[in-house]
Amino acid sequence: MLRGSQDPAGDSSKGRNVIQSVDRAVRILFALQGSRRMTLSELAAELGLPATTAHGIVRTLTAHGMVVQEHGGGRYQLGPAVLRLGNVYLDTLDLRARALTWAHELAKQTGLAVRVGVLLGEDIVIIHHEPRPDGSRQMPEVGIEIPAHASALGKAVLAHLEPAADPLRSMTGATVTDPALLADQLREVASTGIAYECDEAVLGESCVAGTVFDRAGAAVGAVGVVLPTTEWPAPEATVDAVRTTARTISRELGASTWPAPPTRS
Repeated sequence: MLRGSQDPAGDSSKGRNVIQSVDRAVRILFALQGSRRMTLSELAAELGLPATTAHGIVRTLTAHGMVVQEHGGGRYQLGPAVLRLGNVYLDTLDLRARALTWAHELAKQTGLAVRVGVLLGEDIVIIHHEPRPDGSRQMPEVGIEIPAHASALGKAVLAHLEPAADPLRSMTGATVTDPALLADQLREVASTGIAYECDEAVLGESCVAGTVFDRAGAAVGAVGVVLPTTEWPAPEATVDAVRTTARTISRELGASTWPAPPTRS
């Protein structure tokens, strides 16, 4: 989606000043992220590597806990060290630290689940999930990736970046895949700071999100609420709550300005 983005599982060493062995190791980790469990031959075929080369890299990753092999099986999966690194990453994110309290307040005020996300390549990665405060059972969402163009969180960030010419994949029948239509939406988001998504990523689920800016005025992420499509469009009070939360988090990150709300007739 973003200009200059690279498919993590692709051969990112081409045309770049990278260390080939490290690049291959990272590609193996991304391949296991996408497929969950793979045999050595599947990994070698996926990355276009000789089996002996793939085995040496996997053995090294296994020694460091980044990859583990199934008991009694030949398939490999991501190891516990990946989780440790992920937790350290989350702990160092200033956006997440600043958003925790306000995400909780937004969930309490609206009665809805709240997501905070950052852009990674073509996707939005959920770095914080505040469940609905109704006590119902809900799946944790931290680490989930959603195509940015099909997500209100993603649109809230993309609106402040240069557009790209990459094809837009369809997640549902409602996903916006027309670049011109998406560009129109993003212009509106850029002026208001608020993005919408109805059934575009998951049928039955819709979202409202607000852009979060840092002290340099860069869009570093977004915060939003998730509501059933049966309750769409979102009430104006919910939109106002998202706007206030995004503005407050931005202010805590040092942002001096935030898009003004639209004038109501």
